[in-house]
Amino acid sequence: MANLVPTQQQLFLVEKRIEFDGVEMGVLENGMPFLTESGLARMCGVDRKVLNRLAANWQDEKYKPRGRQICQLLDALHYDEPELFLKCIHSGSPVNAYTEPACLALLEYYAFETDDPRPEAKHAFRTLARTTFRTFIYKAVGYQPEQKALDSWKHFHDRIDITASAVPNGFFGVFQEIAVMIVPMIRAGVIVSDRVVPDISVGRAWSLHWEENGLSAVYGDRCKYPHSYPDYYPQSKSNPQPSFAYPMSALGAFREWLQANYISKSFPKYLLGQAKKGSIDSETAKLALNAFSVPQITD
Repeated sequence: MANLVPTQQQLFLVEKRIEFDGVEMGVLENGMPFLTESGLARMCGVDRKVLNRLAANWQDEKYKPRGRQICQLLDALHYDEPELFLKCIHSGSPVNAYTEPACLALLEYYAFETDDPRPEAKHAFRTLARTTFRTFIYKAVGYQPEQKALDSWKHFHDRIDITASAVPNGFFGVFQEIAVMIVPMIRAGVIVSDRVVPDISVGRAWSLHWEENGLSAVYGDRCKYPHSYPDYYPQSKSNPQPSFAYPMSALGAFREWLQANYISKSFPKYLLGQAKKGSIDSETAKLALNAFSVPQITD
């Protein structure tokens, strides 16, 4: 199983951020919990500048004695990303967000591996050993994943309503037909939002399959229809967007292709890409894959 902690390809947004018992922490918009740099430093019992220098110079530090020990702890957690934190934005200000693997590795190092073990790190590490990192932060910040699940259903139903009214009679749209994917994804805990838009991935793959196999000659020509996103999607600024609708005569072929080709072959890669962008986390990706009984993701 390849590491699925997101790589730094974009600035992530912080949904909630608080200080709890003197420790800054929060949750990203995709539901991923984190500690800020100052929060993690406080838990580790070190000055924030120490942690900042370590993280800022990680490409050099990881080859030094301290860095090599931390790398071993990160490896045990299947974390092999080039940076220790994600660059995020909260209320217009930058935030260095340390996700679970980096936090646990650094806490363990400062609790047990350093020549000068820190009692703060031992206390924090043992506290997290009695619960989970996610549960600890969710409870502290008052984050409710149940509400995010309800939001996912809203995103899904609103898009279904818009698409159903726009696709011409005698044709089908891709988004309508991938409910067999999206419903299990939501039930598995994937937060479907404006950043997780699986129909784009499916639509491109199906369009390529359609063209390469000359399916217009078999089922008739596809057509364009004005596709729109709900008003609360950033993509709605460019509404309407021309998208392909396919003849109903090809619906059976699409469903067969979706199950036999996309879900079994392309879907794991899609989840890997979403995880690396930070739209979902590794555990959620595993749950989504298990919902479809498809192989685990590998690079």
